[in-house]
Amino acid sequence: MLATKDIGALIDCRPQVHGGRPLIAGTGVTVQRIIGWYKLGSSPEEIAENFGHLSLAQVHAALAYYHANREEIEGYLAEEEAQDQRRLRSVDASA
Repeated sequence: MLATKDIGALIDCRPQVHGGRPLIAGTGVTVQRIIGWYKLGSSPEEIAENFGHLSLAQVHAALAYYHANREEIEGYLAEEEAQDQRRLRSVDASA
């Protein structure tokens, strides 16, 4: 019999890593990072290939987590965008 993988075990949240944001278990790659690439038009296969150490199953688990918890991940993405905008304004102000 083939060993099956519990897909719930593919996503992890650890308070000491990325502020407790959900990430792919055993890595430092956050779900929001995967979603960022996905929203830029990368396919799950391309994302797995570009990261190299992620399996297609891990990428799909991140996508499934996003779809099940869209509000949470969209909040993280909005925070990240706001931080980027503040950094840009800071750079512009000092130029």
